[in-house]
Amino acid sequence: MSKYSKQFKLKVVKEFLKSGGLKRVSHLFEISHSDVRKWALAYQARGHSGLNPSYQRHSPQFKVQVLEYMAQYQISARPAAAHFGIGSMTTILQWQKLYNEGGITALANRQRGQPPMSQFNIKALLKKPISELTPAELRRRLGYAEAQAAYLKKFRSLSSEQSSKREQAQVITELRPHYRLPDLLLIAKMAKSVYYYWRAASSKADPYQGAKEHITQIFNAHRGRYGYRRVHLELRNQQQYLNHKTVQKLMGQLGLKSLVRPKRYQSYKGSVGKAAPNLLERNFIAKAPNQKWVTDVTEFNIKGERVYLSPILDLYNQEIISYEIADRPQISSVMQMLKSAFKRLKNEDRPVLHSDQGWQYQMGLYQQALHQQGITQSMSRKGNCLDNAVMENWFGIMKTEFFYRRRFESIESFKTELKEYIHYYNHDRIKQKLKGLSPVKYRTQSLVLT
Repeated sequence: MSKYSKQFKLKVVKEFLKSGGLKRVSHLFEISHSDVRKWALAYQARGHSGLNPSYQRHSPQFKVQVLEYMAQYQISARPAAAHFGIGSMTTILQWQKLYNEGGITALANRQRGQPPMSQFNIKALLKKPISELTPAELRRRLGYAEAQAAYLKKFRSLSSEQSSKREQAQVITELRPHYRLPDLLLIAKMAKSVYYYWRAASSKADPYQGAKEHITQIFNAHRGRYGYRRVHLELRNQQQYLNHKTVQKLMGQLGLKSLVRPKRYQSYKGSVGKAAPNLLERNFIAKAPNQKWVTDVTEFNIKGERVYLSPILDLYNQEIISYEIADRPQISSVMQMLKSAFKRLKNEDRPVLHSDQGWQYQMGLYQQALHQQGITQSMSRKGNCLDNAVMENWFGIMKTEFFYRRRFESIESFKTELKEYIHYYNHDRIKQKLKGLSPVKYRTQSLVLT
């Protein structure tokens, strides 16, 4: 029987609701603060019936419903007891402890004379012959076997071959309403503290969710051409500041990786004319536009047919300032490339144009055109591709980002898309060495500053 009558509780509640003041009401009626709070919550939740809660045996499903209600609305045991008409909040706390330890099975009402489930050592039962098990021990072992079968079924359905601790904890959480937690932890070979850590981590919102979406958008917009360094720079250009190592980690989690660059095709025709000295000497730094240019020719194979690209790159901002696409490696395409490049020169510009010792660059027609324009010719040493490393590097970037792993329907479509890529490279593709700007933006910005 309750220590206090229903009439007394109602009197306390009405006084509290009328004037408030938990401390004042508890002092006035000489009762504890917790009693005033408990009765007030029960009255607000269930009316007069809440002041005389019935004591009865509850099903495991009802107990789980109470615990889920607490988790959903983030409330403590006291208001939950008032809401469901449970006599004491300690009852709910006991349910919570049992559920955490053994799942819904532990919430079942134990028959008189039946030992609690915690008294069974499942490891010892697994070693014990079935013929020696008591009926209660046999039921306990059967429950473990059912939990093991359910866990393994869930485990095999995981997407990854080697599941992470987070995924294992998720499986255990899904199975907890039906099986004992110690059994599931033993089956998963996971410590209880590890499980609770990953359960808490999984329930929290991912703080990098927005950043991951932006990283994926940037990666896809550039068709997988950006590694974490350029993605980091692009994020910074969009006023999103993340550490570059964080960007690298997030891209790893998302499975985003830029294409691996194969070595470019090499060709050498030998000496067919007059070679120029190596004036550049691997000094690839230019302080202004049109000081140092580099050039070369590269080859593509499109459905068995050859296509050749001849560009000129400015070492100041690594911009492709002129190029020609041809079906054959002719001197005419190289001369047309020079003609387009000459249009960019001012009267005072006297650049150095560096190349390898390809046959085109040894021809008198080519060398004469350079001399008439006041351009100094420079050549790499024989068989030394590092002397023209920047041009070689650009070919590698272009073929990795544009050509490799692509299929082109025709040579014309290839040429069209190649022109689009060169425009993209010059105007949109940012570079870390250019302070996160594209070649054209870097050049125009420097011209404004000067």
